[in-house]
Amino acid sequence: KPCPLCDEAKEVLEPYKKRFILQEVDITLPENSAWCDKYRYDIPVFHLNGKFLMKHQVDIQKFEDQLTKLELQND
Repeated sequence: KPCPLCDEAKEVLEPYKKRFILQEVDITLPENSAWCDKYRYDIPVFHLNGKFLMKHQVDIQKFEDQLTKLELQND
């Protein structure tokens, strides 16, 4: 279904797309019911490297900080 909040978040993250892989999860699908139960009223939700990072909107400073931290760990 259309998700304007998700679309807005993807636009904000667009300049960073070469630095991470965005995996979208459709929480309306039956196989994603656990995500739906957990985050039904909090979309969009972002995890980075399997850990919760933020919800509702992109906190670009937090995202940049955590992404840079991961990149430095992997160098």
